Amino acid sequence: MVLLLLVDLDPDLAALRPLGGFFLLHTTSHTTSHTTSHTTSHDTPHTTGADPDALPTLAQVYAGQASQVHPDPLGFRVRKVAEALGAREPRVAASVAHLGLAARLWSVALGCAALYGRVPDLDPRLLRWDPDAVTPYDLRLTAVRPWRPGPADADTVADVLADAVQRAHLEPLAAALRARYRLAPGLLRGNAASALAGAARTLDRWAREHGRTDVADRARALTADLFTHPLLAGTGTLSGTAFRRRSCCLYYRLPGAGVCGDCCFTRPPRSSPRAASG
Repeated sequence: MVLLLLVDLDPDLAALRPLGGFFLLHTTSHTTSHTTSHTTSHDTPHTTGADPDALPTLAQVYAGQASQVHPDPLGFRVRKVAEALGAREPRVAASVAHLGLAARLWSVALGCAALYGRVPDLDPRLLRWDPDAVTPYDLRLTAVRPWRPGPADADTVADVLADAVQRAHLEPLAAALRARYRLAPGLLRGNAASALAGAARTLDRWAREHGRTDVADRARALTADLFTHPLLAGTGTLSGTAFRRRSCCLYYRLPGAGVCGDCCFTRPPRSSPRAASG
């Protein structure tokens, strides 16, 4: 058991800012203050100009509901990824899009757990998503509050992380993608595991570079516990921060691409475009 330092969640989740990238989560408080006081020309290219309150919640995305801005936000995102990567198969773009959103959610949740000792409430109804925006401008949390009060030992926090990310987000997201893009359940569980391992590696590296070995140790302990959780068990092998998954995300099927660093394959396999994924 690893005891976690408990720190109250602040309205801006400011402890995540030094990590940047996938870990940064804009909140209603942060968005308001920066819109009124800190907006610069440097910020403009990263945002789409859409009204934040008109963007879909992730609950709407998973349910296949239209928003004021996007009639089909999930399909829009998959098409955007396909265009950016030159993907000829929609299922490949769908897998990469799934990986990206999984990495965002795991980074925020694991980062908060390691830095605050708490996980914010990431209910899909509280997260607004801009499928046309780049990280970290794609997600906004409309209310900052703890996911669940209680003791802060590593086992408990790991369970909360699994509920807050895998069960609340990645399972309904996977169901939505499977219904449209013929992606195997094993592939999508492997994507979730790969995204978690990538977030853990980045957090561990940042923490050690900045002398925060306490944060690195918490992140490692939580990640190890998560990989024994029923929702992620059997997805791959974790050794320290190194991970080897037992499925393939299909990235090798992009033009000129090879296999990922954690792929189950050592070289791109030969397969039919009509073969089952995963």
